[in-house]
Amino acid sequence: MAVASSRQRILAPDRSFETADDAGTRAHKFQVPEVIFGIGTLDEVGGVLRRRGWDRPMVVSDESVSAAGWPDRAVRSMAAVGLDAAVWRGVTPNPKDYEVDLGLDAFFDCGADVLVAVGGGSCIDAAKAIALLSGNGGQICSYGGIDQAVAPIPPMVMLPSTGGSGADVSQFCVVTDTARMTKVTIAGRALVPDVSLTDPVLLTTMDAEVAAHTGIDALSHAIEAYVSLASDFLTAPHAMAATRGMAKWLLRSVEDPGDLVAKEGVARASLQAGMAFSNALLGATHAISHQIGGLSDLPHGLLNAILLPHVVRFNAEVCAVRYKEVAVGLGLDAGDDPSDAAAAVADHIELLAAKLGIPYGLSAVGVKEEHIESFVAGALSDVYMTTNPRPVGADDVRDICLAAL
Repeated sequence: MAVASSRQRILAPDRSFETADDAGTRAHKFQVPEVIFGIGTLDEVGGVLRRRGWDRPMVVSDESVSAAGWPDRAVRSMAAVGLDAAVWRGVTPNPKDYEVDLGLDAFFDCGADVLVAVGGGSCIDAAKAIALLSGNGGQICSYGGIDQAVAPIPPMVMLPSTGGSGADVSQFCVVTDTARMTKVTIAGRALVPDVSLTDPVLLTTMDAEVAAHTGIDALSHAIEAYVSLASDFLTAPHAMAATRGMAKWLLRSVEDPGDLVAKEGVARASLQAGMAFSNALLGATHAISHQIGGLSDLPHGLLNAILLPHVVRFNAEVCAVRYKEVAVGLGLDAGDDPSDAAAAVADHIELLAAKLGIPYGLSAVGVKEEHIESFVAGALSDVYMTTNPRPVGADDVRDICLAAL
């Protein structure tokens, strides 16, 4: 995992990811699955499993994705090459710890040797959590942090049905701890799936709200990964390409769900954002949104959309030049002053969120000022806070949340 050598290291204003500006201070790693991308590739999943020698798949999905028919189509592809797949549909949005336990029981009951997730980030995260527990045992929420699981886990194949989570290529999964009402971020190289198979056609069955939330989640991945302390020459090009892609295709894809060109553009941008943040990590937006989501069970992308502009304004003090580059990627007039460009990025995100029908402010979705204190400790301990470009303290979390109300 490419992590900054010191948490106190601040992103230099003139830093370039095109040169070895920090040679000798850190190692660079870039981990991704085998990536298969293209219209119609869902029908290749059976061949992928057969080629890899995996014989007993368990499909992890949810009721809404099942209603669209995608898990059944994947099962037919497996049957065509002689594989008999079990299907478990017990995932809900923001997967819960007890759902992981139920999925683990299903995994052992069917004797599976590979997990195949068909769905959005919740389905993919649930599949990762099931895989982790099947090899390591215990309770899923005890694995929060980096590389807490040490035993091998079964292989995983991911087929995303949304254009946003990036979980199909990342080394992270997020599970809701229902006892503490918070989200636990679990990180580790073992959680990088073996195969990511993206068929943009699956995105055509998202409703407009899900498309908006997941799309702006991918944009937040791209922006936070680009300014992350762990961003480097391997991750930055993917983050910027994803920023440009979402700027071009997101709104169009939400307004016209049947526009396959736009859906393919969003799927591509989501994939690249996922590859970027899996290796560069993220920042304060995600660290804070995890805490709010754990308490409220609100959609993750919705919370990121509300928080991201305020985090941009907070971070701009130390990395305005990087946000100027983001402004260019978004198609904005960046001007000469990096601080003005950073402000333009924050304003643009708010405008885009409004166009997508996302409510303005945390108070509009039920978060109250008295809730804020309960977010602070969890946000500061979230793994994604370690790579935020500006150090964040307890008062900073409070101030960001108050500004976002």
